[in-house]
Amino acid sequence: MKHKQLTITFLTFCVTAFSGMKAASAASFSVIADGLYNAGGLSFGPDGDLYVTEAGIGGSGGCVPPASGQGDSLCYGTSGAVTKIENGKTERILTGLPSIALPDGTGAGGPRNIQFDATGKPYVLIGYGANPTFRDRNLGDTDLGKIIAPDFKTNSWTSVADLANYELANNPDGGDVGSNPLGFVIDGNKLVVADAGANDLLSVNTSGSNLQALTTFPEDILTNPVFPPSDTPSNEPAQVPSQGEAVRGPSQFATQPVPSGVAKGPDGAYYISQFTGFPFPEGGAKIYRVGADGKSSVFADGFTQLTDLQFDPAGNLYALQYANQSAWKGDFDGSVIKIAPDGTRTTLLSGNGLESPSALTIGADGAVYVTNRGDRPGLGQVLKIENTKSIPEPDSALGVLAIAVLGVGWLHKKKELPNLP
Repeated sequence: MKHKQLTITFLTFCVTAFSGMKAASAASFSVIADGLYNAGGLSFGPDGDLYVTEAGIGGSGGCVPPASGQGDSLCYGTSGAVTKIENGKTERILTGLPSIALPDGTGAGGPRNIQFDATGKPYVLIGYGANPTFRDRNLGDTDLGKIIAPDFKTNSWTSVADLANYELANNPDGGDVGSNPLGFVIDGNKLVVADAGANDLLSVNTSGSNLQALTTFPEDILTNPVFPPSDTPSNEPAQVPSQGEAVRGPSQFATQPVPSGVAKGPDGAYYISQFTGFPFPEGGAKIYRVGADGKSSVFADGFTQLTDLQFDPAGNLYALQYANQSAWKGDFDGSVIKIAPDGTRTTLLSGNGLESPSALTIGADGAVYVTNRGDRPGLGQVLKIENTKSIPEPDSALGVLAIAVLGVGWLHKKKELPNLP
């Protein structure tokens, strides 16, 4: 089951973290881009420049209900974009991409990630975050929930694969129907995608053929889960008890796995980050490993809502956490954690300006590049984090880091947003 009534919209990351490890030394960072609208994944192109996706702020077009079925609708527009960062300057090189968002521009579904294949050809993953049944019916012909191949010179693109429709037709995990592809990796001629709404890992050839589910992820059974206080504001009423209602959750509670990002490891396996679903247990998120046989196993645990993963050439795995406390506490300081091949964990950066980050990539210069404030339209940034070779504290191998809550716009005050430039 996907527990539709307990599924927060898989579009904006709002999180918690719990840490038992220390950073040996704080990495330094600089802001190389700002003013982004719901910034998502980022990747270096064949020209050596950095490309980042912006999910946009939706628009005044048709609307679809959120994944939970309650709360404000997500409305359509063409405010999504891909931005290029070159020599300290930013330029939107692909505009007019599909976008849906809540009325205040948060919770956006739209361009979520970009990757380049070995020939330098770009592919862009377009998120969605709702039931695919409503997409074509309510919004018409749109590329939400698809992978596209853009042509930056002509500001155009072609559709490669319809991931949301695959979920509608097949529903591999057998639960409620929903699709929100968030992360993908290119492996030869295959595009391998983590669909947070469908709770599965998909594969499709770059030609668009042979779209299939490689594996699904099991729901987690929580013991004595902790729920938000009854007076916590929410755009998703089903997620938070009513004012004055006492919270006496069951001793066991089933929650969704919510895969968020995928990276290919040095061993050829796929590694998948987990957000976890409501009620977003601290320390409950995992990193899964999926081998050639399609079977998943837990590679590392003790996290709370991870948003992305990347390997560096030395085999270190970098995990990105959205925040270091439960999101409903209002503190959005995030963390970057390096996991060495021997399992030792080091916190490279925690807080100090790192807030609600959504994705990361590793540069040829060894720096870690992160999309920061990824849930804040107009306030998104790209950070360059350096000094990443810190020696871990002695207790870091035993530490537990976490972030939680894949969330919604209720965590920030609503405001009127300007049109995208």
